[in-house]
Amino acid sequence: MKLHEYQAKRLLASYHIAIPAGEIAKSPREAFAAAERLGGPVVVKAQVHSCARGKGEGIVRADTPGDAQTASSRLLGTRLISIQTGPEGLPVHTILLEQFVVPVRKLFLRMFVDPSHKRPVLIAGAHASVDAAQLTATDSGATATVAIDPLTGLLPYQVRSLARALDLSGPVAIQAAQVMRALYHLFIDKDCSLAEIDPLVVTASNELLALDVNVMIDDSALYRQPEIVALRDDSQLHPLEQQAARAGVSYVKLDGAIGCLVNGAGLGMATMDLVTVLGGRPANFLDIGGTVDETTIRRAIELLLDDGDVRVALINIFGGVLRCDTVARALLQVLNERHSSIPFVVRMQGTNAREAGELLISGPMSLMLEPDLGRAARLAVATSGTTSHKRRGPAS
Repeated sequence: MKLHEYQAKRLLASYHIAIPAGEIAKSPREAFAAAERLGGPVVVKAQVHSCARGKGEGIVRADTPGDAQTASSRLLGTRLISIQTGPEGLPVHTILLEQFVVPVRKLFLRMFVDPSHKRPVLIAGAHASVDAAQLTATDSGATATVAIDPLTGLLPYQVRSLARALDLSGPVAIQAAQVMRALYHLFIDKDCSLAEIDPLVVTASNELLALDVNVMIDDSALYRQPEIVALRDDSQLHPLEQQAARAGVSYVKLDGAIGCLVNGAGLGMATMDLVTVLGGRPANFLDIGGTVDETTIRRAIELLLDDGDVRVALINIFGGVLRCDTVARALLQVLNERHSSIPFVVRMQGTNAREAGELLISGPMSLMLEPDLGRAARLAVATSGTTSHKRRGPAS
């Protein structure tokens, strides 16, 4: 679950991380009044679930309250398009106005769970990063990383090593240590999957301010974060993603024509990668998980059928706790009710795969059964009738 910038900054402030003075506004009149109260130049920021807002003209400097009112009039009620939103953009219902800050230095802090370390890691950089992965790979001296043992937490020597890597000393180094410890506690307390300050700036008065932040919460932990759930902004989700969240399945809308339904995130990524390698484009990422019932599976299949971009559906199930015949029965029920013309390519292996195949043989002609994943993906791509690029390699 993503948070808006202003929501994330309020979280940071509750952990005593300094942020610029700011207010939110939902109308041009409110923006004018907020800019008057803040005084001096302000920055007007569109609040959408996307980075790179500046490139999409979603971050604007306003020297006067009138300028702030004009900027807010241009942003509010529109859809902001950035490299992360796709061509449809995201709706702007709220703007954040903050005092304009002139940084002396730009730093960044980023905390997430690193699968290679199997624990949380904290990355610190000596300048604001555009692409952290690219920065780490191309300039190893620009970042420093510490892996944090959950039993001990972030240790003092690790904080000191990061401060040295950032070439900080004196009061600024002490502030940086406090910010790092606070960011770690926020990350753990709120079950974050990502907690990022980029940029963390040093001002002329040697103060550290979190100028922009990005916080994401692990969806699996939302049941114990009711105060975070209350901050959810469903307007930032595709309507199908909203329906999927209510149904209890993971759904991400993409821009292709092949609807993918799987049971497991890893299987989903492998399925989409294979489709892409073969020249197709996935229409979605849809993971039903491993412990769902027939009702939830039916709803997930209906989501595929409700997506107008889907030309063919690829179902890839590896039966374990979730039996293949359970998925087969759900699929047949939906097709008997909906009479969809969308063809389904079905690949099932594992628990009760043979029983599932026997059930699906009696299904409509639009069902194509293929137990081999490589051939199933080829069939789905060919049936979709579209390719995005030349095939890059063999698929078995």
